[in-house]
Amino acid sequence: MKHWIQSFQIAAVYVGTVVGAGFATGKEIVEFFSRFGFIGLIGILMGGYLFVALGTKLMEKSIDIGAQSYEELNTYLFGKYFSKVMNILMMIMLLGVCAVMLAGSGAIFQEQLGYPKIAGVLLTALLSFIVMTLGVKGLFAVNTFVVPMMIFFNLYLLMHSIQHPHFLERLLTIPYQEDGWKSVVAPFSYTALNLALAQAVLVPVAAEVKDKKVVRRGGIIGGLLLTVILLSSHATLVMLPNVDAYEIPIAVIMKKMASEIYFIYIFIIYGEIFSSVIGNIYGLEKQIRGYLPLKSAWLYALIIAAAFSFGVINYGTLLSYLYPIFGYISLVFIILLWMKPHKNKE
Repeated sequence: MKHWIQSFQIAAVYVGTVVGAGFATGKEIVEFFSRFGFIGLIGILMGGYLFVALGTKLMEKSIDIGAQSYEELNTYLFGKYFSKVMNILMMIMLLGVCAVMLAGSGAIFQEQLGYPKIAGVLLTALLSFIVMTLGVKGLFAVNTFVVPMMIFFNLYLLMHSIQHPHFLERLLTIPYQEDGWKSVVAPFSYTALNLALAQAVLVPVAAEVKDKKVVRRGGIIGGLLLTVILLSSHATLVMLPNVDAYEIPIAVIMKKMASEIYFIYIFIIYGEIFSSVIGNIYGLEKQIRGYLPLKSAWLYALIIAAAFSFGVINYGTLLSYLYPIFGYISLVFIILLWMKPHKNKE
């Protein structure tokens, strides 16, 4: 029973790390999938398979080679010299995503609650610092609460969408997009981006658990849950006309379809953003410690301050530019992970 609980905790951390600002608000799903209509739905199914297969393999490989941080896993995948380049890119990407998360929290406060954007960014930065002082226990605690709530509300929205008379018509529509070619690459670049970033959390978590059976179950459960959330979010997002015009499209839909639980859902979206912020800070701290031998509290403060300086930029702009670029960079990572044999022969 204890092993199953651990597997569900790993699954929750996996989901919570991937379901960040762009995922929870719907903006990321729109950018990679929903704006392509039915083609986007096929892309989600492909991405879901990759989340299950490669997320599991990533954690199993970490145990095989005894990796304590994503730097050690990258050395195994890229070799001694190229891994240094990838590790620097990973630090930049993690910091960039932290900035997107903070900007997302500001967008929620501004667009949905009517408060100044800076208030949301400051509050998230302060709470992140407090929770991170608890270490991995704080990470588990936040994700174990927020992830099941996110899944419940996503399915609740899906039930409302299915009842719409034009649901199937909108689900099967393929709208024209000038950059339609991106729909072919999207499942791979999206999964690559999220797995490359998630390794910052999943590698140390797998190293702490050290049980391949537990992490395998956790990876499979987490990958399946991500697929369910992606599918339910997509089926809801396609119901919103001009969906790519909104910063927080999923909240706009909630306000129209289920206004009675709108503010509860806003809280859950914020919780998901928060869980991803602390997940990325956790992974960054593990990495930076090798270069700056400072106390964890100081490293957390430095990371949050750096992310904060970029987090004041417009959320939608930041996500639209950074995420696709990071996704293409990360493609090499998932190709090498895929190519590595399941059993470590070293």
